[in-house]
Amino acid sequence: MVRRELDNEGPDRLYTVTRGRSRADDDLDLVTLIVAKAEPVAGMQSEHARILRLCVTPAAVVEISADLGMPVGVVKILLSDLLRAGKITARHPSSARAGRQLPDAAILKKVLVGLHNL
Repeated sequence: MVRRELDNEGPDRLYTVTRGRSRADDDLDLVTLIVAKAEPVAGMQSEHARILRLCVTPAAVVEISADLGMPVGVVKILLSDLLRAGKITARHPSSARAGRQLPDAAILKKVLVGLHNL
């Protein structure tokens, strides 16, 4: 069985990590992609530093939660801290498509017919 760093630590530890907060300031969901914009610095809260190291490449909130072995709600609070400090960016995967126009329906029908004929 793999043990994570925080598995045996109780609610007191999580209360300390979030400084008593129970809700994140930002509206992050499980699939929001997080990317680090900065590197950890000396004196930074250890959980914040771990998040920055994990997010060198895009990672979903749920992945970060699993990697840290912490509840999603706690991770969202930590991510809000980093977002407010400008240390990370957060983007929902659907926002990547928001600026693009969908292909014409006629083209999609032709592609579908072509695939169906294969």
